[in-house]
Parts: sequence; C-alpha cells; structure tokens
Amino acid sequence: MRAAWLVVLLAAGAWAQNIEDVVKRGEQLFVTTCGSGYCHGGRGVGGGAPRLAARGFNQGFINTTVTQGIAGTGMTAFGGKLPGADVAAIVAYVARLNGVQNIAVTGGRGGAPAPAKLSAEAARGRGLFTDPVRAFGRCSTCHEAGGFGISVAAPIHDVPANAAALRALATPRVVTATIGGQAMAALVVASKSTSVTLYDLTVAPPVMRSEEPGAAQTREGSSWRHSNFIGAYNDAELGAVLAYLRAVVGQ
Repeated sequence: MRAAWLVVLLAAGAWAQNIEDVVKRGEQLFVTTCGSGYCHGGRGVGGGAPRLAARGFNQGFINTTVTQGIAGTGMTAFGGKLPGADVAAIVAYVARLNGVQNIAVTGGRGGAPAPAKLSAEAARGRGLFTDPVRAFGRCSTCHEAGGFGISVAAPIHDVPANAAALRALATPRVVTATIGGQAMAALVVASKSTSVTLYDLTVAPPVMRSEEPGAAQTREGSSWRHSNFIGAYNDAELGAVLAYLRAVVGQ
C-alpha cells in the first residue's frame, strides 16, 4: 500500500478516539453521504460514481479528494460542508476499504496537503489533466497526480520529455485477456489462486472485473495504445499536462 504513513487530520478533540470507533463512525456517515446508488454505492463497490473499494488508494489521496473534491465532476468538496471530524472519519473508512490498516491519527484542524506551487503552464496542465469537457478521454480517468484522478494505472514516476514521447509511451502492463470467448485489452491488477482482478480497457472509463482464475486467460501484448486514448489532446495541451506532472511528481 503506497504511502501508508500519511495521516488523516481529525478535528481538535477527536484524536483521542479509538481508530476503530472512528472507522465505524465513518461507515455510518458514508452510508448517508456517499453510499447511495447514485454515488459510490454500499461499501464503495460502485454505483453511479466510481468504485472506491479495493482501488489501492492511499490515505493522503483519499483525504485530498474528500476535502477538496474533483473539479468538473459530481465529487463535491466536503471540507467546507462537514465538520472536520466527520470528514476525517469518512476518510478513515474509505482508507480501510482500500486495505490501509495502519491508519494514523493526529490532532489539529486538518485538510488536504498543501498543493504544489504551479507555474502558469503547469496550472493550465492541471486543468487539462482533469478537463470535464473531454469526458472519459481526460488523463485523470486512469491516472492520479497531485491528488486528482483515479489510480487505474500505476503511479507516475517518470514523466516523458515531450508530447511525442508521451504519445509513443509503451504499455507493457497491458495484456490481452479472454473471458467467455471475448478478447479485450486489459490491465491486470491482482492475480491470486482464488480470483483474477483486471481493468477492461475496451470501455471508458475502464471497468474493474474480478473473475475466477480459470475463467480469464491472458497473453502478453495488446493492440491497445496509449496514443489512442489521449487523442482528445493536441501537442501543446499535452505539453502543459507534462509541465503539471513534473511539478507534482518532482521532476
């Protein structure tokens, strides 16, 4: 689990609670605030909004998203709508849904980590990264950076040098999966003796599927290309996105 040391910041006075009580409180709040069929569904398994459970989200990302929301989507910023202790409890519960066991709790008024200071070009790139006009063709459909987006793909560590390099980016983790006689480009995220979990990349946004091992066959290679998915951007726009990624990834 990435960056499990990041903390949930609870409102003053709430830090002394047992963390399991905080998680339980978060579950109760989630049901009434986030768990409807129009939103994230019961226990975050999916509804009208993206699935939250078992996505590999770390605590810092969850805290940022719940507090600040995601611009251009139905994910509102709860930092200004709910008491700090309630926000922190929801964050703790969603972190638990993602397998975070070492949920650290500290006192003080909290919120999201301070955002990176962005140049004008990088700020433009942030807007393009999450641009709602591009619907599921935007970068944040599959990538998380700077607290925005969904971590379908692995975390971004190496930022391509330019737009051409980004378009030519290799996708070695994308395989061809065959399920029920249907072949699809897929990103395998977990393979166990009891199940295979993968993202079906033939639809937008990618859909997480869990299959019995014998029901899903995979082979290396796929016709899927990164360049096909980012066709909604021109080179100048991709250059701005890359400037944003360099600012938040640290390059």
